[in-house]
Formats: sequence, C-alpha cells, structure tokens
Amino acid sequence: MAGSRPILLIVGNGQVGWELQRSLAPLGRVMTLDRAGLDLASPDAIRAVLRQISPGLVVNAAAYTAVDRAEQEVDLAQAINGTAPGVMAEEAKRLDAALVHYSTDYVFDGMADRPWREDDPTGPLSVYGRSKLAGETAIRAVGGAHLILRTSWVYAMRGHNFLLTMRRLAVEREELRVVDDQTGAPTWARGIAEATALILARARAAGETGELAERRGVYHLATGGMTSWHGFATAIVERLRASGAPMACRAVTAIPTSAYPTPARRPAWSVLDCGKLRDAFAIALPDWREQLDLCLAG
Repeated sequence: MAGSRPILLIVGNGQVGWELQRSLAPLGRVMTLDRAGLDLASPDAIRAVLRQISPGLVVNAAAYTAVDRAEQEVDLAQAINGTAPGVMAEEAKRLDAALVHYSTDYVFDGMADRPWREDDPTGPLSVYGRSKLAGETAIRAVGGAHLILRTSWVYAMRGHNFLLTMRRLAVEREELRVVDDQTGAPTWARGIAEATALILARARAAGETGELAERRGVYHLATGGMTSWHGFATAIVERLRASGAPMACRAVTAIPTSAYPTPARRPAWSVLDCGKLRDAFAIALPDWREQLDLCLAG
C-alpha cells in the first residue's frame, strides 16, 4: 500500500507503539525506531532520520508520558511532546508524506457536562497537557497531510499503566483506595492500534497523502461508555478474582481526588465524543468493558 516508500513507526517503547508494529504490517513495509534509535529531544536528529528513510507515512506513537514528573521536567516534556511533532510534520510535508500523531484528553480542563468534541476550547491543567497541545498546534500550523488522534486512559498488558498497577496492588494489599471523581473512558492500546490501521486503510493514506490531506485534522479515538478510576479498578479486580488470580484485595474504596494529591492536576471529566471519527471513517471502538475483557483474555 505504501509502495516503495516505507512506513516509519516511531514507538518510543510505548504501549500503542508496540501494538502498532503488528497492526500496520499489512499496510506496507514498516521501519520501527525506538528511543535508542531516535533522540526525540533533538530536532536535528529527527530531520536527519526522516530524510534518510524518506517514508511515505510517519506514525508517531512516542511521547513523554510521565504526567507528574513533567511538572519538574518542563523543557524535556515540551521538546518531545511539543517541538518534535512539529519537526516531524515539517519533514513529512517536505517529503510529501502523511503524519499520524497521538494526543490526549488532558488537553481539556475537565469542566464539561457532555463528551468533549474536537472543536471544543482546550485548557490543559498540567505541563504534560500543555506540551501535548503544543504538539497539536505545531502540526496544524505546518498544514500537511495529518491525523491527530486524541485518546484517553490508555492501558495494556505491558508497560506502565493503571491496569498493571491495579493488578500488582491487588496481590499486595487488602484494600485499594482509588479516585472516584475523575471520569473518562479506559482505552486498550491494541484497540487504538487496530483502529489506526483501519483508518489508514480506509483513507488509503499509507503512501498516498491526497485523501488524508482532505480529511486532515483532529479526531477523538476512545472506547465507548465511561467510568471513574474507581470503577475501572473495581472492574479489573472483579475480573481478576473471577479468573482465579491470586489476590489479597478485599475492597476497592472510592476516594476523592483531594485525598490523593499529585504534582500534576488531572481533568475531572475526560470523556471524548468520537462521532467525528465514526462519520469520517465508519470506525467506533466498543464499550470499555468489552475491551478490558479482551485485553485480560490475552
């Protein structure tokens, strides 16, 4: 599908990037770069790599995702999340290539009473959120063929995420105390990767920038339904217990955000309206509970 020009997948050792290696394979020849192969804090390194590989499609699944640590590492978060995507967009446009980039629900301030739409005003509460919004802004300013896919509460059976943390703590502790006043949609990394491949297949974007240029912009990509972190933790524990997994946990207790202070503020309402994606590409992820079942089933 990408012809003689490869797909460049920048994974950064993340959950979505790992899943994309398999999901993108049917679309063409995939070249993968991790942190060891590309310094995302160096614009010159990014330019050199893209010019050497000359891809027809760039998929950037790498990011600085340490939300709390970003409050102290402002420059590094901005370099990776804000500056690097803009450099990728510039080089992709110069190469007549398309760019797919992932963003986050944390670009919003959480003060809403309905799911967030792509054109709603942003207002990130943290350094991480501001750096991700800066990346979106830089990509749009370049104006090339691009998709920015905002997702939420990403988890998988590898890496560092809420699911694996709850699984570990359920073995160690009799009680889990989890925030119940933040609402969003837990989204499986594999679901994101498979949806991305389907979007690209339907847009015929791998190596062909025309149709993607016409549909360029921001799209929300998250599972259906909504829950709190406490609801997500409860569902995880219930499923692990039903599977016979070893467990010390006897209770999952709801607590307010104020009882679990963190360096970075999180939005209280992170539910994303994915109607634009459904209308443009006829793609919608299933309910979050169904994806959790699939993830835990392997």
